[in-house]
Amino acid sequence: MKKLLPLSLVAAFALPLCAQSNSAAEADASDNLTIEEDNPLAVEVSQPRTNAALWPAFLAIWDFPETPDLVGVRLTIPYSTKQESVTGVDVGLWGRSRYFEGVQANVLRNDVKDSCAGIQCGIYNSVARGDLCGLQVGLWNESGSHRGVQFGLVNVSGDTQGFQFGLINRSETMYGFQVGLINIIRDAEIQFCPVVNVGF
Repeated sequence: MKKLLPLSLVAAFALPLCAQSNSAAEADASDNLTIEEDNPLAVEVSQPRTNAALWPAFLAIWDFPETPDLVGVRLTIPYSTKQESVTGVDVGLWGRSRYFEGVQANVLRNDVKDSCAGIQCGIYNSVARGDLCGLQVGLWNESGSHRGVQFGLVNVSGDTQGFQFGLINRSETMYGFQVGLINIIRDAEIQFCPVVNVGF
């Protein structure tokens, strides 16, 4: 009995030390992972992956910077095409993006490929293949689908819910009013009506 008591005390102190050394060894091994040549499934982990762009740009001039997201002001002098999504103010000569939210006021052309929410003001305003929610003011306004107001010399839209004011107004489907010299609603019972045309 006298011999068992010292042995049990030594074992009680030795077990935590062994466990601590094993955990430290495992931690060191996990920090230094290497690829085993014979194991095709082994993976080397050196450092965590970092994102290419954590924050959007706040100012763009011409095609610089080339970034997927711009939140702020873009000066399109003479044009800008390299920013995919723009939120804010777009001012200059010719601006193009895939998505836009805000005020787009380019003298020659405002071009949004997919969806636009806000105001387009210029000679030529286009969301030809996408959805527009807001206001277009210019000589030529076009959109794939439109929720809001088009005001210009020529207004063209696929599906319209709102108003068209211009010399020539044309819409495939219409829920709203057209005011102009030539008003066309393709799917209405009365497709052509001068001065005022109503779709519902």
